[in-house]
Amino acid sequence: MTEHRQFDRRMLEALVCPLTKGRLSYDAQQQELVSKAAHLAFPIRNGIPIMLVDEAREID
Repeated sequence: MTEHRQFDRRMLEALVCPLTKGRLSYDAQQQELVSKAAHLAFPIRNGIPIMLVDEAREID
């Protein structure tokens, strides 16, 4: 059984997109941090955001 820790939304104040240095938004349903400027969604795994461009998925 996989444990899912909840993402601490206060992290959004400190985190920025590693590509654009812009703001991120939290998508609770997908468990991702979204950079609209870079058109990327960074996964959150076990409550930890994976802020690597190579791990992000492209979005429209």
